[in-house]
Amino acid sequence: MSTHAARLVTPDGCRGLPTPRRVRNGAVTPPGPAAHHSPNGHLDSGRFRQVLSRFATGVVAITALDPVSGRPCGLAANTFTSVSLNPPLVAFCVAHTSTSWPRVRDAQAVTVNVLAEQQQAVCAQLATRGGDKFAGLEWTRSPGGNPVLDGALAWIDCAVEAEHPAGDHMIVVARVLQLDTHAEGGPLVFFRGAYGRFTDP
Repeated sequence: MSTHAARLVTPDGCRGLPTPRRVRNGAVTPPGPAAHHSPNGHLDSGRFRQVLSRFATGVVAITALDPVSGRPCGLAANTFTSVSLNPPLVAFCVAHTSTSWPRVRDAQAVTVNVLAEQQQAVCAQLATRGGDKFAGLEWTRSPGGNPVLDGALAWIDCAVEAEHPAGDHMIVVARVLQLDTHAEGGPLVFFRGAYGRFTDP
């Protein structure tokens, strides 16, 4: 996925946690080389991404209508989560370098599309930079007026409430206005740098 949409992030609350230790036969052993600290004390960014890639995520498309041109705009993200039930809040992350987010943010409302397992190509198209990201895509309007992609599992109309700078990304918190299920099927899953699908045991 593109760098403006797919990087995994960790909350500040994870900083300063003790290094895991192994306990074997009652004896505590030091951690192995997997800690990967650099000599200056900073965490190795490559190792950071490699380890966090083992946390499987769903994939969403954040869509809107450009208030200037009236054309659909959007981006793909795997950093989406529910935040609060009362009030109903969700959140997602976008990179500071994203060229799509400023257009999406300027809309009165944004819509989260939960992507289905067969929508990998849709995700890739929305994750590219430049061009018409919606070329060839079929969609209808949500009650808020934004694109709901054909085949998406669900849609969530939201109003952006806050943006919090966090390292090289922005954490966007949005209030849910309306939502519903859409198509049936399994989710598009992102795991260890690749797409996959969920199968029942």
